[in-house]
Amino acid sequence: MTEIQRRTMLLAGLGSAAMLAGAFGFQLIGGLAPCQLCLWQRWPHAAAVLILGLALLTGWRGLAWAGALAALATAGLGLFHAGVEQGWWEFVSSCTQGSVAGLSGSDLLNTDISAAPPVRCDQIPWSFLGLSMAAWNAIVSAGLTGLWLLAATRRG
Repeated sequence: MTEIQRRTMLLAGLGSAAMLAGAFGFQLIGGLAPCQLCLWQRWPHAAAVLILGLALLTGWRGLAWAGALAALATAGLGLFHAGVEQGWWEFVSSCTQGSVAGLSGSDLLNTDISAAPPVRCDQIPWSFLGLSMAAWNAIVSAGLTGLWLLAATRRG
């Protein structure tokens, strides 16, 4: 792997690490609990960070293709999630209409307990410049995909 390929992979992998840090920051510091689609978008970023680690350890530039696939997967999930938020298409009702998953029958009948409402996938809890976090994830991840592809195809 050339120095340019290594730097490009490092930029792409650290970009995914920054996206994960931002997501956890919004959750833990900002108090914005993630929905199911939000959680799914985190896994490919984590995979990209692991792929970066493997690429740096082994020096095999072919791992850039796997990084590109991971970044493309989270970009696709982000685009799908943004479409659910905008009402362009629907997702499973347990994510868009609330869910009773994790509650027992006695919990459902007990009016004394306070259960947090489920986080819905079709609501936008935060936006910047008119775009939700899911939309920003799609945009940034598409850029990260480009960086991984550049590292995979660049010669010398």
